[in-house]
Amino acid sequence: MTHLKVSIVQMNIDWHSAKSNCHRIEGLLSEQNLETDLIVLPEMFNTGYSMQPQKIAESMDGDTINWMQKMAKKYSAVICGSLAISEGNQYYNRLVWIDSDGEKHVYDKRHLFSLAGERRVYSSGTNQGIWNYKGWKICTRICYDLRFPVWCRNTQDYDLIIFVANWPQPRNNAWRTLLKARAMENMSYCIGVNRIGTDFNGLSYLGLSGIHDALGERMTPKMIEKEEIATVELDKVKLNSLRNRLGFLKDRDRFAIHETVH
Repeated sequence: MTHLKVSIVQMNIDWHSAKSNCHRIEGLLSEQNLETDLIVLPEMFNTGYSMQPQKIAESMDGDTINWMQKMAKKYSAVICGSLAISEGNQYYNRLVWIDSDGEKHVYDKRHLFSLAGERRVYSSGTNQGIWNYKGWKICTRICYDLRFPVWCRNTQDYDLIIFVANWPQPRNNAWRTLLKARAMENMSYCIGVNRIGTDFNGLSYLGLSGIHDALGERMTPKMIEKEEIATVELDKVKLNSLRNRLGFLKDRDRFAIHETVH
């Protein structure tokens, strides 16, 4: 499949209210005559970015996962976003990727945001979070991972990297700059999906979600402070032609990442 249609959902998030947020997303999706292959939601889309997992975490068979499976089936598309998951005696900020058949893949956030205390309450993941879908190799990451280019480095020839986030307004310059950088240095399409509004802690979010091509050019209109869905068709033939012509990935450094997480 040489073309992949991707829809990014920028939304406000009601604090600790999974049912309300799922209903909000359903409303946004229903407003579109949506034909897409992939729906991308923000980080902790069902609750907001909370350091109280004991109050919000669900199991992998919980209500939000069941809702995601229903949405994937309804739109015949993959749906992905992160939420707090309880597994064993640990909590994870987990990106869940569900296809239209209900099959699940997961990526647990590796870089936990110490400034907010995330490391004290969530466990860090170690898996790569890279999957094949309709002939595309897709890498998934969560928010703070964006600041760590080695962890995002395109050593596995992925075609698209996705960042889901709750990235606050005071650090918007980093959000915009790093998304473009990850696209350019990895010669990959790059998606960043952020929330809007103000959370329970008084942090404001402007959104600024978007899709960039492998040269860092923005493919979506500016998405600022409003709930909306943007859909873009990605072109793998164009991507491969650009990679072959410029050859930047051929000169990348070779290295191994140790899986020890501190």
